[in-house]
Amino acid sequence: MKSILLIVILAVLGIGAGAGAGMMLRPAPEEVVTSPCGEGSEVTESHPEEPAKQPDTTGEEADPTREYVKLNNQFIVPIVEEGRVASMVVLSLSLEVEAGQRETVYAREPKLRDSFLQVLFAHANSGGFSGNFTTGTKMRHLAEALEEVGRKVMGATLSDVLIVDIVRQDN
Repeated sequence: MKSILLIVILAVLGIGAGAGAGMMLRPAPEEVVTSPCGEGSEVTESHPEEPAKQPDTTGEEADPTREYVKLNNQFIVPIVEEGRVASMVVLSLSLEVEAGQRETVYAREPKLRDSFLQVLFAHANSGGFSGNFTTGTKMRHLAEALEEVGRKVMGATLSDVLIVDIVRQDN
């Protein structure tokens, strides 16, 4: 009986300590202050414990007529060599589409996934994921093929297919 009571007390103390630590270590919320300089101008104040955010210096301005939609699940492609799975490639894709088309993408996602998987399997079977598979030429061919089949499903709404993450795990 004493051991059960001790276990319950330790569990309650552990939960309390964990909740307290979580509350203490939570980051401070970011404050957004509207600038009186102009409409829609926002200034973000950084907190002393957070580094200041650097402005985007890529040279490209965000296009308000486009949006990026990340597909919900990763794509898993087996690499078969000599009749056995030698490695796996895992990819995450995002689509650049016209603004306001997010729901259309999600409504057509099963068809998009099917089309993308066919391209990915063909790429794997032709050796596209073997050796140094991240070279510019191989990645460009893969992205172009994905974009081509994506346009067949989405039409002119789709402007680009972005390979956000890619990793190969050898067995």
